[in-house]
Amino acid sequence: MSMFCRQCEQTAGGTGCTKVGVCGKNEDIASLQDTLVFGLKGISAYAHHARELGARDEQVDAFMHDALFFTLTNVNFSLERHIEMVLKCGEINLRIMEVLDNAHVTRFGSPAPAQVFTGTKAGPGIVITGHDLLDLEELLKQTEGTGVNVYTHGEMLPAHSYPELRKYKHLIGNFGTAWQNQRTEFENFSGAILVTTNCVMPLTDKCSYGDRIYMRNITGLEGGKQILDRDFSEIIAHAKSLPALPETAGDYTIATGFHHSVILSLADKVVEAVKAGKIKRFFLIGGCDGAKPGRNYYTELAQKVPKDCVILTVACGKYRFNNLEFGDIDGIPRLLDLGQCNNAFSGIQVAVALAKAFNCGVNDLPLSFVLSWYEQKAVAILLTLLHLGVKNIRIGPTPPAFISPNVFKVLNESFGLQLITTPDEDLKAILG
Repeated sequence: MSMFCRQCEQTAGGTGCTKVGVCGKNEDIASLQDTLVFGLKGISAYAHHARELGARDEQVDAFMHDALFFTLTNVNFSLERHIEMVLKCGEINLRIMEVLDNAHVTRFGSPAPAQVFTGTKAGPGIVITGHDLLDLEELLKQTEGTGVNVYTHGEMLPAHSYPELRKYKHLIGNFGTAWQNQRTEFENFSGAILVTTNCVMPLTDKCSYGDRIYMRNITGLEGGKQILDRDFSEIIAHAKSLPALPETAGDYTIATGFHHSVILSLADKVVEAVKAGKIKRFFLIGGCDGAKPGRNYYTELAQKVPKDCVILTVACGKYRFNNLEFGDIDGIPRLLDLGQCNNAFSGIQVAVALAKAFNCGVNDLPLSFVLSWYEQKAVAILLTLLHLGVKNIRIGPTPPAFISPNVFKVLNESFGLQLITTPDEDLKAILG
């Protein structure tokens, strides 16, 4: 992300810039400012969805203004002040995740575990990808009784856990996996496609589905058709004109819907299993996924986690292993999908509740965080965990490019933040 050098009045690092770094600063200040801006983008995404549902928070709005103003006018460039602001970003992200979670529950009901069909039903269909549950609700209302079936994709999977969404019988199931697989998966979907956020692969000349793809609101995919309001009549008519989907059984079902309210309702059973030694450790394995080599680490890690451990997962990173069978421990599923990336809030609530039950700090729990990161929302969630003082988080497959080596070193020394290595090495270090 290029920045402007006040002293040279040139793009920092450009041919006309006489300073090293940004505005005469070292790369660590530039790194922290970039981290803050990326974190703000994540907060903006959650605040956008919350606002669409009628929920706003003055403290979140004020921080957005203050933090962006800070990156423009901070003349003294204090490293300590930048670290403070970055951690404050994590605090505010926690706040907006809670606001969004409450808005989702108020509108769509309390999530409950669901087994989601992954095949298709004969007839016309629309697949919806992204994150916006309000778009899905309106699409379901407008397609009801039309003969057009609706399928979720990617981060829309957790929609099946909300009672006010799954009550629609033509919400058939989940088609496909994570966003980076869209090109292959959408080629194999004969219906229309609705994209609700920018977790989307750009169209290329090889994409045959370009004329079938529609975008909602802020989504900026070049080549797709824009729907600025929630009038889905055009995409519904288009879906009816396209070849019908075949009847297919699907290779497996996917479990989702383990919101913190669900897990906390099992708290006594979970605590009892831990005390009895039946559950030895919890692993939170998830985050934002991508196509870069090395991400198969998360599949292998989940497969190698001992059978007396429970895996919590969140965001699209779950697709690395949520098609596998993990069994249960005394009726407690070993794989618990918390939901969308913003449902990292549920993971935090579970950790806090367990710490309270065992009368210890979160870092004293048998709980390990192994996260995949890709973009802004993952950065915001990582900052939230650091704000809460969570230590020894492993991230990968590579460090964020905008975090300088020295800043990463500070995070390692202060919080134990570290890169993943291999599943075997990391499990050996975690399990001792």
